[in-house]
Amino acid sequence: MTETGGAPGEQHGVPTLGRMDPDLTDLVRRSAGGDETAFAALYDATSARVYGLAIRITRSPELAAEVVQEVYFMAWEQSERFQPSRGSVLGWLCTMAHRRAVDRVRQVVSERDREQTYEDQRPKSAADQTWEEVEQSMAVQEVRDGLGTLTPLQRQAVALAYYDGCTHQEVARQLDIPLGTAKARIRDGLNSLRSALGGRR
Repeated sequence: MTETGGAPGEQHGVPTLGRMDPDLTDLVRRSAGGDETAFAALYDATSARVYGLAIRITRSPELAAEVVQEVYFMAWEQSERFQPSRGSVLGWLCTMAHRRAVDRVRQVVSERDREQTYEDQRPKSAADQTWEEVEQSMAVQEVRDGLGTLTPLQRQAVALAYYDGCTHQEVARQLDIPLGTAKARIRDGLNSLRSALGGRR
C-alpha cells in the first residue's frame, strides 16, 4: 500500500517503522468493530514502543504510564477513524503519544510554577513555625531519636529538610513527588516529632 500525505515512513511528522504492518492494521479494523481481543493484541504488540516514546519525553515512569493509558483509550475510541493511507498504525499511536506526553509535561511545569508562586507569596505556615520550635528547643540527639517514631515516608522527608537543609521544593524533587505531598509529609512528620519529643520532656 502506498503512503500519502507526507514523506515515506512518516505520519503527521512522527517517524514510523517503514511500511505499514498489515497485521496491526487488521487489529485496528477489528477493534473498530468492538473486538476487545484484537485490541488487547494491538496493545501487546505496540505498547512497549509507545511507552518508550512517552518516557523519553516525560522522563517519568508515572507520567509515561499515564500517557500510555490515555493513548490506548483514544485509540479504542478513534479506531474507526484510522486511515491506513496516511501511515502505519505505530505511527498513528506514536503521534498521539507524542502529543499527550508534551501536554503532560507542560501541565506539570505549569502546576509547579503555580505552586512555586504560592509558596513564595504565602505567609509562614504553622508547620514552618513548628520546625523553628524544634530546632530552637530540642537537642540534636533528641531529634534523631524522635525521627525513629515517624513513618518511613515522613522520616525520609523530614530528614532531608532537617539534616540536608532542603526546601520543600528540593524535597519534592529528590523524592520525585508533588510539592503538596512533600509539604504534607514534612508537616505531619514535624507535628508527630513535636508530640514525641514533648512527651519525653
